Amino acid sequence: MSDEQEVPQALVSLRQSIDNIDAALVYMLAERFKCTRLVGELKAASGLPAADRSREEVQISRLRRLADAANLDPVFAEKFLKFIINEVIRHHNEVAATGSSDQ
Repeated sequence: MSDEQEVPQALVSLRQSIDNIDAALVYMLAERFKCTRLVGELKAASGLPAADRSREEVQISRLRRLADAANLDPVFAEKFLKFIINEVIRHHNEVAATGSSDQ
């Protein structure tokens, strides 16, 4: 589509909705990582390992069921959650190594 072509209003509206959803996702992830930062500090203070494979398996299974119920590809949902989990574990390891949650 060239710059001179008019973008249909329906497309503009859908893009605005997508932008709003993206913003909500960013804020939701920020809140999630605030919680996981505290979890990392508690784990480090208690001498617990950064990763909890049994909890991860339960959470992945739960998210796959939720994704399926929401008509979202469960494989995609699992990949997304694993990405988040890996970031959380990386941060927990940093907290355990340094004793600080500063990023």
